Amino acid sequence: MSVTRRKWRVGVLGCGRVSARYREVLGRELSDRVEVVAAADLDPAKASAFAEAVGGKPVGGIPQLIAERPELVCVLTESGHHADHALQLIEAGINVLVEKPVALRPEDAERVRDAAAARGVMCAVVKQNRYNPAMRFVRQMVDEERIGRLVTAGIRVHWCRKQDYYDDPWHGRWAMDGGVLAQQAIHHLDALQWLGGPIEAVCAAGAAVLNNLEAEDTAIGLVRFKSGALGTIEATTSARDADFEASIHLVGQDAMAKIGGSALNLLEFWRPVEPRQGDERAAETFSQQVPTSYGLGHGPLLGEVLDALENGTRPPVDVDEALTSLRLVHALYASMETGGWVRLEDKPTSSRLGIQSKGATAAE
Repeated sequence: MSVTRRKWRVGVLGCGRVSARYREVLGRELSDRVEVVAAADLDPAKASAFAEAVGGKPVGGIPQLIAERPELVCVLTESGHHADHALQLIEAGINVLVEKPVALRPEDAERVRDAAAARGVMCAVVKQNRYNPAMRFVRQMVDEERIGRLVTAGIRVHWCRKQDYYDDPWHGRWAMDGGVLAQQAIHHLDALQWLGGPIEAVCAAGAAVLNNLEAEDTAIGLVRFKSGALGTIEATTSARDADFEASIHLVGQDAMAKIGGSALNLLEFWRPVEPRQGDERAAETFSQQVPTSYGLGHGPLLGEVLDALENGTRPPVDVDEALTSLRLVHALYASMETGGWVRLEDKPTSSRLGIQSKGATAAE
């Protein structure tokens, strides 16, 4: 006998680039669990287009959004405004799901976390790649200790963002966004820690190679894990002429694994020293074709957020969990700024990322 679930009143703040994925999730994948009550954007045409596609009332700002009484708001505005916008909603007693990063500064992320706890509402953060079947499989292999002692792990992000992407008022700017590490590769940095384990220290370099922006469009990094393993980071938005790779590899004493595709969506290699039944079909079973580099993990993640709201439990990715990748981003930038190795236990922060991030609102 099927159980009829209640519908959650959901609002969307910011109707730009990433909102196209939320149209699919809210309008189709989770339409039986949500009722979109409002879509907010400073650009009336964007708000109207989203509301027309998914439902709800197009509104211009946060006060008008709050007036529609949403129970959960998806915060999709510019990275530099995530913390401020989340705090305004939390203070109104509204649960929030914040696109990455939850904030540009760790101290602002902590303010969001503490405010949510004080108000008794949820702040969940988007890490959709954790829901890719290939990522889930390799995480299971890590948990079952089939990888064995890690030797090396690394990520490669070869994506394409052309100059028009950086010519808007916020992309690529230190105050509102950062570069490839903070905007694109933060997903893969999260994967590096989620699968490879805690990181002890990093050393990095970055530059704007092809695109004209304040921050970097290309970055490399060296990683020393707490386990003693070593790793690498390679990320660029100057790949041409399309997004063609987002991969992570792990080399362990007992197995090697590689997840690739354009969005960590394909299990490209799984080779254990001692195979088990089913290993030979793992690549076929756990690979997933995706239409864009956003992947298909937003729906499953938001579904678990709704489950957590219904059950009164912690969200799948809370602010403390999201802080791990944000602190890694800051460590990499701090290394670029100081020209050497930095230790994560010292909680280094960038002198540029997220500074003076107050200003007018747009949307991702």
